[in-house]
Amino acid sequence: MKRLRRKRRILIAVLAGIFLVILLGIVWLVEVIRKPKQVDLDTVEMPSWIEQNFIRVNEFSRPGKKLERVNGIVIHYVGNPGTTAMQNRNYFDSLADQTGDNKVSVSSNFIIGLEGEIVQCMPLDEVAYASNQRNSDTISIECCHPDATGEFTPETYESMVKLTAWLCKELDLDAGDVIRHYDITKKKCPLYFVDHKDAWKQFRSDVKKKMGEK
Repeated sequence: MKRLRRKRRILIAVLAGIFLVILLGIVWLVEVIRKPKQVDLDTVEMPSWIEQNFIRVNEFSRPGKKLERVNGIVIHYVGNPGTTAMQNRNYFDSLADQTGDNKVSVSSNFIIGLEGEIVQCMPLDEVAYASNQRNSDTISIECCHPDATGEFTPETYESMVKLTAWLCKELDLDAGDVIRHYDITKKKCPLYFVDHKDAWKQFRSDVKKKMGEK
């Protein structure tokens, strides 16, 4: 009887070991499948519909730090109704001249204006101060809006879809890798997409559709 019990314990231990190995194998496989995308931007040619107007390298808005990986695209709204893409770009640049104690650190890789214009504020492979703990592995897009509701103009929306889809295709991402600032910090940004979840769902759907176009 004791020998039988001992065999059972050994069998259970062996089965438990096999189960653990299988479990660890599954975890490893998932990590391989979901491994962070490598950033290889040396060969990426920026399209003509993006205006490159880089802000100065400085500690407050363009640290010059290179992104090692890109795991997502983060959508923001500027939170300053009626301002243009260039006005927001110039604000980011002006932070280089800050003095005093209450210094601000903020920026974005791209800004989309009220008429759909797209301004690139820093190289694609540099860290922007926009998405808190996700600054190091995401690219940020700030979007202008005409009023306090945060709703985007049709022109802004069209460019948001176009730019986001292009970035996803270039960086081997999909629509599921596109997130809101809200998804990181619970800050209501972009406001309209937080208050209107159906609009956010539609945006992701439009990005996916645009990615499928030739």
